[in-house]
Amino acid sequence: MLKLFVTRPLPEKVLDALAERFEMTVRPSELPMEFDEMTASLSDYDVVLSTLRDLYSAKVFDAVDKPRCKLLANFGVGFNHIDVAAAKGAGVLVTNTPGAVTDATADIALTLMLMVTRRAGEGERLVRSGGWTGWHPTQMLGMHLTGKRLGILGMGRIGQAIARRCHYGFDMTVHYCSRTPKEAVMETSWHKSAAELAAAVDVLVLAVPGGAETRHLVDTEVLKALGPDGYLVNIARGDVVDEAALIAALEAGDIAGAGLDVYENEPAVPETLMARSDVVLLPHLGTAALEVREAMGMVAVENLIAFAEGRELVNPV
Repeated sequence: MLKLFVTRPLPEKVLDALAERFEMTVRPSELPMEFDEMTASLSDYDVVLSTLRDLYSAKVFDAVDKPRCKLLANFGVGFNHIDVAAAKGAGVLVTNTPGAVTDATADIALTLMLMVTRRAGEGERLVRSGGWTGWHPTQMLGMHLTGKRLGILGMGRIGQAIARRCHYGFDMTVHYCSRTPKEAVMETSWHKSAAELAAAVDVLVLAVPGGAETRHLVDTEVLKALGPDGYLVNIARGDVVDEAALIAALEAGDIAGAGLDVYENEPAVPETLMARSDVVLLPHLGTAALEVREAMGMVAVENLIAFAEGRELVNPV
């Protein structure tokens, strides 16, 4: 029976499935792994189930001579916290959990779009503060989302799920930017750059993978192109947005507002963003539903069992 190290507590259903097939150790902390913990996991276990913010960098792999671990099964679709090239160079395979997260993450994008355009977060704070004086015709007027122009930066599974919800649910026209044009069930408009896309839409939603290629993809140029009536929503990775440029754009009135589920230096959130009424902030809730986290875990289980049985991995990266 292979020795498995699980880096964070997971839903009971997932742990029960793992316990049937592996000699399992579950790290009790909910915080990311430290450097020494990661090197020990590679040295002492056959397989590791890791997750977001467990930073398996090239330095971690370089510090372990001939790792015992042969598979990092990542709990999550994003794997930019793992240096995949360094892992493969050390003989460690990497898998992820695509598919299981698609609809839940798209739902959070819609949540943020509605909250920021209709000033829902601001309104809830007003009620809780006791400062609400009752309905009147010009109170907290926001932007009506129906019929507006949606921009999606990144048209993968999640981007397409967002497009379907917005087009069929809110009658929005869909614009997007990706490396190449995509086939879609609804009429869409492809744009060759993030700035060109931003200039064409009312709401810009970020749904690209994290990593060096997309770091600060949304910068001052893109935010200025979005314009003073435009809204930014990020459900991708925090460092896709240049956070300093976002703060400057909000302070200058270059955009109307932002809805964020992720942050550049997560979990740190700049005080400037927290103080602004035109920004909605969520604590990385993209996949935070029990059945979704269970589904993610079971995909990781499938990859681990496939490895243990010498079969082809289900979701190699």
